[in-house]
Amino acid sequence: MAPTNKADRKAVVDASAWMFNVVTSVGIIMVNKALMATYGFSFATTLTGLHFATTTLMTAVLRWLGYIQPSHLPLGELLKFVLFANFSIVGMNVSLMWNSVGFYQIAKLSMIPVSCFLEVVMDKIRYSRDTKLSIALVLVGVGVCTVTDVSVNTKGFVAAFIAVWSTSLQQYYVHHLQRRYNLSSFNLLGHTAPAQAGTLLLLGPFLDYWLTSKRVDAYSYNLVSIMFIILSCTIAVGTNLSQFICIGRFTAVSFQVLGHMKTILVLIMGFFFFGKEGLNLHVVLGMIIAVAGMIWYGNASSKPGGKERRSLSLPTTRQQKPGSLSDSNEHDAKL
Repeated sequence: MAPTNKADRKAVVDASAWMFNVVTSVGIIMVNKALMATYGFSFATTLTGLHFATTTLMTAVLRWLGYIQPSHLPLGELLKFVLFANFSIVGMNVSLMWNSVGFYQIAKLSMIPVSCFLEVVMDKIRYSRDTKLSIALVLVGVGVCTVTDVSVNTKGFVAAFIAVWSTSLQQYYVHHLQRRYNLSSFNLLGHTAPAQAGTLLLLGPFLDYWLTSKRVDAYSYNLVSIMFIILSCTIAVGTNLSQFICIGRFTAVSFQVLGHMKTILVLIMGFFFFGKEGLNLHVVLGMIIAVAGMIWYGNASSKPGGKERRSLSLPTTRQQKPGSLSDSNEHDAKL
C-alpha cells in the first residue's frame, strides 16, 4: 500500500509543479504583453534583471527565515550557468529583433531536438520509438499553429543559433546542478539569481538602448505602468522557481515538450483578450495536434524503456543523509 501512496503523492506533486509553472508563465507573458504593447515599456532585458532582483530578495528572506539551508555551488559552475542563462535572454531578444516571427518560432521549436541531443550525449539517455514520434508530433503541431512567414538572414541565424544552444544548455544545467550537488530549487535559485540580477541590471539598459533606441531612465513612468512592473516581478518569482522545480524533477526535454502547452494557452488567451485575428481552422488544427503529441509523450516517456539512462551511476560531490533522496534523483533510472 505504501508504494501506491508514494506514487500517488508523487503524481500530485508533479501535477502541482506543472500547473504552478503553466499559470505563472502564462500570467507573466500576458502581463508583459500588456506592459510593453499598451504602456510602451519595451526594455525586456532590464525587466528580466528586475525579475531576478525580486527573486534574489525572495531567496534572501527565505534563507533568513531558515527555510533555505546553506549549500555550496562551485564558482566555476555558477559562472558557466550565468553565462548560458544570460546569453539565452540576450540571444532571444536579439533573435526576435533580427528575424521574422516565423523563423523565431522555428528556432524556439529547435530547442527540443537540441535538448534531446544534450541528454543523449551528456546523460546517456535512450528514447523509445514512441517517445521520439510523440516529440515530432508536438513539433509539427506547435509549428502549424505558430509558424507563419519565414525569412532568414545571416545575423539573424547566428543570433537564433546562440539563443537556442544557450537556452538548451541553461535548462540542461538546471537539472544537472540540482542532481550533482544535491541542491533544491530554492538553493539553486539562491546561488544563481543574484548573479543574474547583477549582470542583467548592469548590461540591460545598454542592451535595451541598442535594441530599441530608447533609454529606460527616460521612460515616462506612471502609477499604472509601475504597478504592472511590480506585478510582472512578483509573478516572475513563481515563474523562476517553478521552472527550476519542474526541470529538477523531470528533465529539460520534458520541460520543453510539455511546456508548449503554455504556447497553446498563450495563443488562446491572446485571442480572447487581444482580439480573434489570426484564429482560424489552421491554428486550431495545430493546437489539437500539439496537445495530442503532449499526451502521447507523457504516456510514452513514462513507460518502461520510454526514456531511461543507459548507466545509473551519477557523479555527486556531496553525500546524502541515510534515508534521504532528492526529488531529482528519484527520476535518474526512468525519466
